[in-house]
Amino acid sequence: MGRPRGHYVNLLQEFSVPLLSGVALALLTANLSPDLYHAILDFQPLSGLRLFGHAVDFHFLVNDVFMVFFFAIAAKEITEASLPGGLLNPMSKAVSALVATAGGVVVPVAVFFAAVALCFQLGVYSPDVNDREVLANGWGIPTATDIALAWLVARSVFGKRHPAVVFLLLLAVADDAVGLVIIAVFYGDPTVPAEPVWLLLTLAAMGVAFALKRANVRRWEPYVAIAGPMAWCGLMLAHLHPALALTFVVPFIPGPHRDTGLFVDQDEVDEVSGLLADPAHSHSALHTFEHQTKAFVDFGLLFFAFANAGVELTDVGPMTWIVLGSLVIGKTVGVGMFGLVAGFAGFPLPEGMTRRDLAMAGFIAALGLTVALFVAAEAYLMPDLQGQAKMGALLSGGVGLAAVPIARLLGIRKQR
Repeated sequence: MGRPRGHYVNLLQEFSVPLLSGVALALLTANLSPDLYHAILDFQPLSGLRLFGHAVDFHFLVNDVFMVFFFAIAAKEITEASLPGGLLNPMSKAVSALVATAGGVVVPVAVFFAAVALCFQLGVYSPDVNDREVLANGWGIPTATDIALAWLVARSVFGKRHPAVVFLLLLAVADDAVGLVIIAVFYGDPTVPAEPVWLLLTLAAMGVAFALKRANVRRWEPYVAIAGPMAWCGLMLAHLHPALALTFVVPFIPGPHRDTGLFVDQDEVDEVSGLLADPAHSHSALHTFEHQTKAFVDFGLLFFAFANAGVELTDVGPMTWIVLGSLVIGKTVGVGMFGLVAGFAGFPLPEGMTRRDLAMAGFIAALGLTVALFVAAEAYLMPDLQGQAKMGALLSGGVGLAAVPIARLLGIRKQR
């Protein structure tokens, strides 16, 4: 008998095929027919509709509407990781990974600023032509780690049950949490000043979500349909990025009592036979939210990649290598160095994880791709500079190809 259709769908999701396909399609279209590519991005399916001064075109629908659900899934994983049994509970067992996360944020930023300064010193950038402050605005790009790709590559390098995989997953989740804060605080609409008073509307959305939870609303739809638009409008009017809207709502959606693992499409109910027949033990709203939206998000990443990865090969420039170098050097050194410091401070690596594994985890964390592309689109308005930065984020995907041979050269073998 042939395998069920769902098996192949799961494989497409697990190996990030939609995302990678979107990248390939964007690169092909942008280089073979740039006019067609930009016409697609500017296409307005709703006949010239504008929201808060923004044209509702393809690019807006992807980056400002669809990405709301992408970051909501990330917020869901972070929320559940804080529950009993999760990677962030108790916090004491996560200290080494959290310290390494700090290194994976601070050091790439330091490398980025140093590289920009060096380019001015060497005359690559002219102070008379280039604004140092504008160039430096891309510092948030190398702080990102693509959770799904890092997880996929880590399993190929270490094996599914190696402690380094859990360590890297925790690092990537914490990295995403830091990334959400960076995007919210530093990457609002650069053309207009922030108006923080409108965040009261986002705060009101959190109040509505809290009230729904107190009223024992056990479905996720009211939280997303009522509180979600309020939070989105609050961020838009405050001139902050609206893609983070549901990250303020998701923590209030009723969840399970404990975590069963990252990217696991089951919760505590599935682990106890016979309980599904009892309505009192049905799946939590938070679990159902992910179960019913994750396929939409995973396959929707094809459109995100298409909308953001369409850079021409001629866009390779100094900022490309600054971003790529900041990711690869910054993550590898930062995660490795801070992980060792945590060990000297009394917070050792997980049992069975060596220093070579730590260095390899830092290298894999340089897979910035998805979030790095997103930040690059927000950091730079100048097309050539944005294109160079995006190319650096795209080239970080090469880390995934290089990771396995490098690991084997270092003597790291895949556990079976």
